[in-house]
Amino acid sequence: MLTYQTEIAEPKKASRDALRIVALGGLGEVGRNMTVFEYHDKILIVDCGVLFPEEEQPGVDLILPDLTYLEGRYDKIVGMVLTHGHEDHIGAVPYLLRKRADIPLLGSTLTLALIEAKLKEHRIKPTTRVVKENDKDQLGPFDLEFIAVNHSIPDALAVMIRTGAGNVLHTGDYKMDQLPLDGRITDLRAFARLGEEGVDLFLTDSTNAEVPGFTPFEKDIGPVLVNLFAQAPRRIIVASFASHMHRVQQVLDAASAHGRKVAFVGRSMVRNMKIAQDLGYLTSPPGTVIDMKRVGDYPDDQIVLMSTGSQGEPMAALGRMANRNHPIDVGEDDMVILASSLVPGNENAVFRVINGLMKLGAKVVHKGSANIHVSGHASAAELLYTYNIVQPKGVMPVHGEWRHLLANGELAAQTGVPEDRIVLAENGYAVDLVDGVPTVAGAFPTQDLFVDGSSVGAITEADLKDRLTLAGEGFVSVFMAVDASRREVIAGPEIHTRGVAEEAKVFATIAPKLEAAVLDALRNGTKDRHQLQQIIRRTIGRWISSKLRRKPMIVPMVVVL
Repeated sequence: MLTYQTEIAEPKKASRDALRIVALGGLGEVGRNMTVFEYHDKILIVDCGVLFPEEEQPGVDLILPDLTYLEGRYDKIVGMVLTHGHEDHIGAVPYLLRKRADIPLLGSTLTLALIEAKLKEHRIKPTTRVVKENDKDQLGPFDLEFIAVNHSIPDALAVMIRTGAGNVLHTGDYKMDQLPLDGRITDLRAFARLGEEGVDLFLTDSTNAEVPGFTPFEKDIGPVLVNLFAQAPRRIIVASFASHMHRVQQVLDAASAHGRKVAFVGRSMVRNMKIAQDLGYLTSPPGTVIDMKRVGDYPDDQIVLMSTGSQGEPMAALGRMANRNHPIDVGEDDMVILASSLVPGNENAVFRVINGLMKLGAKVVHKGSANIHVSGHASAAELLYTYNIVQPKGVMPVHGEWRHLLANGELAAQTGVPEDRIVLAENGYAVDLVDGVPTVAGAFPTQDLFVDGSSVGAITEADLKDRLTLAGEGFVSVFMAVDASRREVIAGPEIHTRGVAEEAKVFATIAPKLEAAVLDALRNGTKDRHQLQQIIRRTIGRWISSKLRRKPMIVPMVVVL
């Protein structure tokens, strides 16, 4: 039975001969992947992604890794390896480069092109270095080798990190599709060669560790899309991740087969597909792709719209269509295809969009009703296969919720990895590799770093709690003016409510009690405005709780003369 350490103290400074590994994101969650490697007082970072907010985080745009751990040491960073171009692996790079803009970024041609376009919007000019499979590089004390892996975006890479403390192989996100659309398979021969050299710690993708068998082939989706397109009497709207170029290629092929034109909808979709086309990662049959402005020039039964919003994001193109807040007016006989899987936590948002589209008369096809998506992650049989090829001495599951990490660790144990060398960790845990042996040295405190509009880190958990209270319970304000010297209430109490179902007259019964409580405090010598406001909050709060069974946000305002 695998065990997991809890209630551990903050670790001491790592010894000179230790490689310290600290995940700042990606453990216990799907997204926000970021791992820090420290050796000989130098820092290497692998990936720097974002996490998308859930319903209980209203108003939040993105959630970043907690960079506090790196504060005061940005000059020690020798470089950052980006395994591939998905947002959960590169989305937070602009926020890290605000701290130090010249951190070298290493990645494949496509990955760097995607991050460069993103950084341009943030007015950051990065220092980049293109690497490809079989390349080797040196960043400070870190000897790097890159390995081709197959994923749902082209040009993904795993990385072998060699140090004097031991060798670490980090897969990034990967699967073992044997018939990939781009012909680029996961290089198992390289994995075997590295295994023979010796992999002391294997950091491997856990997202699908609970899924038995093998992940289906990407190519199987193409015929399904062709058949669905044949059934559509009017427009077709396909929603997918803006970086899922394999899926977009299949949509282009299916559209061409049916004589339809394709327009990209959504800023990130337009940007990413232009990059993919310019670099040759996306092949568009002549005349198939048109500008969104030309959609009206063609009959509805000749149009396919490739859109963002497959995860139910309210401000993405598909979510706005469902809310009738978009130039595309979805209607009767339109077919909407959600060509993606559900990211955990997004289920309610996605089904809300589906219901909205169906109310408008559209036929909605999703993974639950048709085989229109396959995962980009290795399932259990593929992970077992990989463990048997690499034969790692130690394993640290990454990229997944707790249940995924545990399932991945159990798979490693089944293949013979000693249980005392299977490290189950959370964000902030410090894992020290010394002489090839990993141990948990302690844990650094981490917290969510929220992006809310133009602010980064200003919103706290307390703010989110207040927002949820406002959304679910409503708002009550109480105004009073008092003359402290004469110990009198000279105005109020005036009670105003928002988002509270009860009528204002219901609060008339509490007004005399509020006045009496304040007068009593004044006569006992209380003149402090804050103390008087607290008395009002407690008095009306107890009354609302007992009489109305609610807990709204209460904002008392007292003017002391």
